[in-house]
Amino acid sequence: MLHELNKAEIESVLNHRIYGHIGCHSNGLTYVVPICYAYESERIFGRTSEGLKLKILRENPNVCFQVENVDSMLKWQSVVCWGEFKELTSRDNQLQAIKVLQDRVLASVAINLEQSSYWPFDLSENKEQGVLFCIELKLMTGRDFFVDDPIK
Repeated sequence: MLHELNKAEIESVLNHRIYGHIGCHSNGLTYVVPICYAYESERIFGRTSEGLKLKILRENPNVCFQVENVDSMLKWQSVVCWGEFKELTSRDNQLQAIKVLQDRVLASVAINLEQSSYWPFDLSENKEQGVLFCIELKLMTGRDFFVDDPIK
């Protein structure tokens, strides 16, 4: 049965996944790209580096974010959100984002990212270290589908 998710169910999907897709659009170009993320308080936190995605997000901060939990074609959940991209430039906001990402993402990764050159990263002016951002969600919707017995 197809079912519309309520807010608590939507937040559960967002809280239990770490990979999603950002959809952004600028100057006639639509771009959808996967990201590693963490959800907290109606915000998606992430880290990215300079490139096409960041260029588009800076030009047009209105984004769509999608995440799914697919067990099979007969059992899945999908959440679609719309919001506004915000690049985190203050040290306090960056530290908050790092904490949210570490608490959520490190709990889901089998290797020790804390000791890798990738994560965590310092907050110096070195742009090669990446850009922290959040998406402040304005609208969320979700659906799930589950077939009890596909033979019936």
